Amino acid sequence: MEASFEITLQMVTAVVAGISAQVLAAYLRVPSIVLLLLLGILLGSDGIGLLHPHMLGMGLEVIVALATAIILFEGGLNLDLRELGRVSVSLQLLVTLGTLVTLLGGSMAAHWLGEFPWNIAFLYASIIVVTGPTVINPLLKQINVDRQVATLLEGEGVLIDPVGAILAFVVLDTILNGDADPLNAIFGLLMRLGVGGTIGAAGGYLMSLIFKRANFLSFELKNLVVLAILWGLFTLAQTIRSESGVMTTVIAGAVFANSSVPEERLLRHFKGQLTILSVSVLFILLAADLSIASVFALGWGSLLTVLVLMFVVRPINILLCTWNSDLNWRQKLFLSWVAPRGIVAASVASLFAISLTQRGINGGDAIKALVFLTIIMTVVCQGLTAGQIAKWLQITSKEATGAVIVGCNPLSLLIARFFQERGENVVMIDTDPDCFAQAEAQNLRVIASSALDTAVLEEAGLASMGTFLAMTSNGEVNFVLAQRAAEEFSPPRVLAVYPRDPQANSSVTSKVNQAFVSDLAIKTWNEYLNDGRVKLGTTTLNELEFASQQDHIQEKIRTGILVPLLLEREQRLQVMPVNQEWEVGDRIIYLLHDPRPNLLKRLSGGSKSTRLPLETLPEVEEVPLAKLAQLSTSEAAGS
Repeated sequence: MEASFEITLQMVTAVVAGISAQVLAAYLRVPSIVLLLLLGILLGSDGIGLLHPHMLGMGLEVIVALATAIILFEGGLNLDLRELGRVSVSLQLLVTLGTLVTLLGGSMAAHWLGEFPWNIAFLYASIIVVTGPTVINPLLKQINVDRQVATLLEGEGVLIDPVGAILAFVVLDTILNGDADPLNAIFGLLMRLGVGGTIGAAGGYLMSLIFKRANFLSFELKNLVVLAILWGLFTLAQTIRSESGVMTTVIAGAVFANSSVPEERLLRHFKGQLTILSVSVLFILLAADLSIASVFALGWGSLLTVLVLMFVVRPINILLCTWNSDLNWRQKLFLSWVAPRGIVAASVASLFAISLTQRGINGGDAIKALVFLTIIMTVVCQGLTAGQIAKWLQITSKEATGAVIVGCNPLSLLIARFFQERGENVVMIDTDPDCFAQAEAQNLRVIASSALDTAVLEEAGLASMGTFLAMTSNGEVNFVLAQRAAEEFSPPRVLAVYPRDPQANSSVTSKVNQAFVSDLAIKTWNEYLNDGRVKLGTTTLNELEFASQQDHIQEKIRTGILVPLLLEREQRLQVMPVNQEWEVGDRIIYLLHDPRPNLLKRLSGGSKSTRLPLETLPEVEEVPLAKLAQLSTSEAAGS
């Protein structure tokens, strides 16, 4: 009973510490692996002595194996074959030629600088050929780097993990069995890749069939069925050919993700959560099991080994693998800098240390220490500086553009045309077929369905859009739609027309911005548009009249004769939220209501009001402050 309680305490401590590190990393906006390593070492035997992973015995190897399967499967889910097609040659070279370059360069550095014997040097180099999606993907999300570079790094991280892990086990098997025949080693590598790939492809197809056809299962149960199949495939591959399971999990994830499975997004969320938990627990346990004394015992030669790996081997790798690509020197320089090692390297190194020690071969603890030194140096140096280097090299990706607009009415059509004229993709969603004619006449794509169905939002491409705007005539429905869009797809800007105080329930509405003005009477303004009782206007806020311009516009908003629609800032167009803070240089595009027949004439100098031609984008008049001020509250009150 006492022993079982100690094991329970170890696992609970690891989970609590891992999740705490993840929370703190999210708050500080730093790579989570940095805090996981530091906290694991702090809790281990060289720290306060709270965690002792060796107490788990063989259970630690089981935890590492099953958690690694989840991590690599989730990485495979994120492989987009269409995106990979753009960088396929460079990616193939990184996984093949790049692996060879790192293997040779790393082993020579470890032998000549770290003074390791050749067999142990090759084993170290085979472990650190991997990068790892668990480090790369969160890092890329933080720095928002150019999409072509991000795709190459993500693809390398996912595909090189199984290749590197299998290569490492082949090298270990060669050392343990004393078979130095290179043909046997190559055959073993290809057999493991082939067995793993075949089982993974069949398993991924089976998973997709279950998601498509097993409609009697709930989504929650489908997710668990996929998890059970994943572990079953992993075990089957391991049984047929040792260490082929890592390839199985990646291929299964990639096949599933590219099978057009409905509600695949729900599985991604579930597996993403499991991956965060797995990475958190594994890094805490493995770091706690690390001996700091063994790291310091490596000496300066090992430090130089890691530096050569970072500043010599990696740049040579990128230079050779991207020689004929269309990447510019800035992109290549960034790729040369970013290659942090992750959980797969840590897991394999820990397992190898155990295997070598059990067989009485020296070097197991030294290899583990050197691999963790590599992880610490690459993650801390590259992870903490990648964002600044990306900005310095000017390879950060542009802000997402395009809009998905729910509700096909005169006001939404007007907004859609502004985005369309900018060359941005616009998709409209509505259930009323009578509203489609005008949109189709303007070459706007319309989906005749309910936006409550997340499959419809996925069909509209919301995952890659910059704006979601819900502006049907039902404000409560708009808010629900916006909430679901924010939770499922997380577009940069989520707005809705809904009848709520924007200051109330801030915790609930934090992801959803109220569009235009508070309590916008959307039916009324659509009638104004149809009757021609409005005029489009625009005002550019300048430094000299900034305060006066703001006051006059806000006054017209309060009296209900003006609705700000769009904000143009730094040549980017966005829907105007209620709580938007304006800056000098902003261009405000708005609608003015004509409350009496002569008002529009006074403002524009025209003879009468004309209906806005929605078939073509109406001309927008720049209204100076003097004209804007002519619209007094007393004038607006007339009829």
